Amino acid sequence: VWVPEYAREYLQDKWNNERKTCEPHDLLPIAEGQMRLENELTKKASKILICDTDLLETKVYSEAYYIGNCDPILEKYALENMYDLYLLTYIDIPWEADDLRDKPGEREEMFSYFKGTLEKYGKNFITLKGNKKTRLEKAINHIDQLLNK
Repeated sequence: VWVPEYAREYLQDKWNNERKTCEPHDLLPIAEGQMRLENELTKKASKILICDTDLLETKVYSEAYYIGNCDPILEKYALENMYDLYLLTYIDIPWEADDLRDKPGEREEMFSYFKGTLEKYGKNFITLKGNKKTRLEKAINHIDQLLNK
């Protein structure tokens, strides 16, 4: 079962209606929506739940975009949530613009921030590089290893 990124829907709706981007007061509603989606879809998953994002990513964006600040409630739950494996995608695929993506010139810095956060908190992660097929094969291989334990 796949859990989509709640922030994308929330922020696209905000952009469509108000022509505004993410603001600090949006982060808790985004976190709550993400957890609601994960909890709902967990009930449908038999073995695997793949989350497009999580609260740790929201924490990273909060810190990166809002000068190191993160709401204490968001930070608490971001650090408490446990996932078996993180799939960190490398920046070797061309950047694609849309209404929500920004800062194409800062991809390397953001990748480093995400990687550093995963390392700092001892999260189990792999980095996916290469074309879509190569990335998918590597992800499946690591997920299969987890399932076989």
